[in-house]
Amino acid sequence: MAKIFVTRRIPRVGLEMLGKAGHKLTVSEEDRPLSKAEIITALKKDLYDGVLCLLTDTIDKEIYEVTPHTKIFANYAVGVNNIDVEEAKRRGVVVTNTPGALTESVAEHAITLILSLMKRVVEGDKFVRDGKFSGFAPELLLGADLKGKTLGIIGAGRIGARVAEIAVKGFDMRVIYYDIKRSEIFERETGARFGETVEVALKEADVVSIHVPLLPETRHLINKERLVLMKSTAYLVNTSRGKVVDENALVDALRKRVIAGAALDVFENEPALAAGLSELRNVVLTPHTASATKETREEMAVLAAQNLIDFFEGGAPANKVT
Repeated sequence: MAKIFVTRRIPRVGLEMLGKAGHKLTVSEEDRPLSKAEIITALKKDLYDGVLCLLTDTIDKEIYEVTPHTKIFANYAVGVNNIDVEEAKRRGVVVTNTPGALTESVAEHAITLILSLMKRVVEGDKFVRDGKFSGFAPELLLGADLKGKTLGIIGAGRIGARVAEIAVKGFDMRVIYYDIKRSEIFERETGARFGETVEVALKEADVVSIHVPLLPETRHLINKERLVLMKSTAYLVNTSRGKVVDENALVDALRKRVIAGAALDVFENEPALAAGLSELRNVVLTPHTASATKETREEMAVLAAQNLIDFFEGGAPANKVT
């Protein structure tokens, strides 16, 4: 039996799996992200063999120092930018994640944001609710069609590839993409063209959808200098990590109509927003809910739990990062 600390309640199916496997669980009673100090305090209360953590938890040297008994951190997320992976390697600590589970829901959410922007759905909803709708008008809230437009994919991994597939097969869009490596399979399946640089993709796209992990080299990948390269009629969508976009630069670009609009599901200093962002009409904002479907969140819980179960049964977790 392993003792496992869970930093925040996750869907019941994952917790039940761990219980049935014979492990003792301690689940945080707080239904909110724990501060690092709170995590440290909690971990000092017992000798935990494993920790099931969330992307909102900072797992670094300070955490490892207070819990040397812990041999695995199972992240309830695909990205592991909240975890000091290199320090984990040095200490022989295993880190796992939940890849694959989020692909469909995040891709669908990205497409939803694209449609919301180009069809001005949020503006239209507010217009009606504010009592301004007086009947059909030929030039009321004119948007844009997706058919024939060029979608720029920045990061052609599982999610980026799925967004491109939906856009091509569902809306007859063209695709240009940038990734650190070229994918002939992706090009063959979607007809996508490879952009040699981020700048090439930004210049040509009518809509840019970002799907990169947060790494030192991707922080502020979209900045002031790159925003001005985009078409004035173009839209930016981010469902990856908030810090990939310089949010203050984006607010300035939206105010000045450097680009037509943007949709964000993630934010640079989440949950805080850059000053002025929420006041803009040409932006759609969702509260980090791209993966928020019952099916996806339960599958993530299953994957995180199975990673722990496999580890404590002596096997190699399927989603081992370190």
